[in-house]
Amino acid sequence: MEFIFMLTHNDRTVPNALEVLHEVSKTGLRHIGFKDVGASPELQRSLTAAAHEAGMTVYLEVVSVDKADELAAIDAAITAGVDWIVGGKFATEATERLEGTSIKFAPFPGRVVGHPSVLEGTVEEIAAHARALVATRGVSGVDLLAYRHSGVDPLELTRAVAAAIDAPVIAAGSVVSEEQIHGLATAGAWGFTIGGAIFDGALPGDRDVVAQVRTALSYALDASA
Repeated sequence: MEFIFMLTHNDRTVPNALEVLHEVSKTGLRHIGFKDVGASPELQRSLTAAAHEAGMTVYLEVVSVDKADELAAIDAAITAGVDWIVGGKFATEATERLEGTSIKFAPFPGRVVGHPSVLEGTVEEIAAHARALVATRGVSGVDLLAYRHSGVDPLELTRAVAAAIDAPVIAAGSVVSEEQIHGLATAGAWGFTIGGAIFDGALPGDRDVVAQVRTALSYALDASA
């Protein structure tokens, strides 16, 4: 079970993201990410370079609502040299832009609306969409907003998507507890993201970011056992 720390709050990159990255670089964290919203191309390049220097894998999550903004975010992420682009609703156009790069891509399955993003659709529809996405050349997994769906059980949804594809399922958004993380691991998720909950100090223990990241890392380790 992999933990991706998102340098984000309310679905946008925090203004002091670079400072926070340096603070958490000695925690053993292996995966770090940020959103296209709130991160200029220049900041994306600086974050990616600093994270790579610290030995981390870098994720850019696309949450822009408009197609033009999403594709501009894809282009900026390619220039920045991130390792993964996750999220986004326009997979066909994104994979065309990513062709010839080494960047892995995990778009959103299901109908994603608004900002902050929420997920819509039945379990069956979302699982079928995930299957179709992963069958597309250039798609390496899916970015599942399991806990951003108000109408279905998030673990049932995760289980169905994980069963439908032979590729990583990243559970993104509104993960705030050890119970959720263990449930996601049991349901077949490859990894999970936490951003805002860490900046809010929502996990047990000290409320500072470094302590919160260490707590999330311990939960990921326990869930993998």
